Amino acid sequence: RKNRKTFNTCHTHRLNPKSVTMNQLYGYNDASGTEWHDGILSSIFREASVEADNSVFNWLMLDGPVDALWIENMNTVLDDNKKLSLPNGDFIRMSAGMSMMFVVQDLKAASPATVSRCGIIYMEPRELGWRPLVDSWLAKMSVTSPIL
Repeated sequence: RKNRKTFNTCHTHRLNPKSVTMNQLYGYNDASGTEWHDGILSSIFREASVEADNSVFNWLMLDGPVDALWIENMNTVLDDNKKLSLPNGDFIRMSAGMSMMFVVQDLKAASPATVSRCGIIYMEPRELGWRPLVDSWLAKMSVTSPIL
């Protein structure tokens, strides 16, 4: 097919940072302090950052309430350095194909420094209308109900 369009691969990694502990999210040293264990976010970040092929994109979506503890650790990712700073002193640099998105209800727990580093899109629920709600409900129904 001569006119066939090709698209880049995009891996989406979705995580609710508030659903796990800080150690589970970022990682921790074992009891003796000699061995480092990556957390969920640091594992995803490390894997996505070594993506050699520039045609592969990785979107890290942090979907959940903002907490002062986990969001403040994201400041080094959000500034010009674009590095995830881990408790063991390691840094993991974001690759060119990585993007981060924060899906939050509000920013009450975020510091002005964090808010100033983010591009914010606010969606009024009434502006969305009824269609996204119905589409979401239908998608859930088709997964759980074999009738639809």
